[in-house]
Amino acid sequence: MLEILGLEKRFGDTWALRDLSFEVREGEVFGFVGSNGAGKTTTMRIVMGVLGQDRGEVRWAGAPLGFAARQRFGYMPEERGLYPTMRLGEELEYLARLHGLRQEDASRSAALWLEQLGLGARAGDEVQVLSHGNQQRAQLAAALVFRPAALILDEPFAGLDPVAVDVMSGVLREQALQGVPVLFSSHQLELVERLCDRVGIIRGGRMVAAGTVAELAKGGGERLWVDVGRADGLWAIGIPGVHVLRQEGTRTLLDLVPAADDQAVLRAALRQGPVREFHRDVPTLTELFRSTVSEEVAR
Repeated sequence: MLEILGLEKRFGDTWALRDLSFEVREGEVFGFVGSNGAGKTTTMRIVMGVLGQDRGEVRWAGAPLGFAARQRFGYMPEERGLYPTMRLGEELEYLARLHGLRQEDASRSAALWLEQLGLGARAGDEVQVLSHGNQQRAQLAAALVFRPAALILDEPFAGLDPVAVDVMSGVLREQALQGVPVLFSSHQLELVERLCDRVGIIRGGRMVAAGTVAELAKGGGERLWVDVGRADGLWAIGIPGVHVLRQEGTRTLLDLVPAADDQAVLRAALRQGPVREFHRDVPTLTELFRSTVSEEVAR
């Protein structure tokens, strides 16, 4: 298990991370989301030893994370990290050898990942001639070629077409099924929601929410769709702990504080006439993220 405990990092007068803590468990895909500048890349660079923290600790398998353990981590930086003039197959073999694989094993592993990521025909090409999407696939291959113990991926899906997204998503799920902890950041929240076991939302260098999407949704209170055949939500005004969020035709979306009584809402709706619809609305990760960001702007 990878543990991030109380990380703090400051650049001059600017706090990049403030008491940041979370964990990525064995066999788990953990999505790390936040606005630009929230601290995602800084966190990953500290995990990989590219940056040093001012306070806090990174632990792996219950012990402080050191150089030897980091050598077993597959890292995909947001910036291009491969040698542009090397041939792709040779570069992957070279990186595998650097991580301790024998030549025969390195060649076999490079060929396997090139094929699995749809790059088998490009093994003899220089990295610099590959398209953006294929360079992304090559970066992932470089993180996987030495059989990593954990994966740390910064925006791995940026700029990929839907087919490439599906291929890379399948690879990450396969790695998790083999027990590898996977931490990745992304702005593609629909993809994060679909792929991840748990999600962490970082804001201003702090982890403000972490859990499954269902758990995060519960923390935001209850929302109900109600249709009583009226074109406005005036009937709901005055019910304790209930607020009208929006109206869509005759349908009203209501927000209930944790102590609010949904049965009181139902009784109020029935007084207006037949109730055509009454069900709980589960917010998407995109909606949860927007709500979290809005809270920060409001402050």
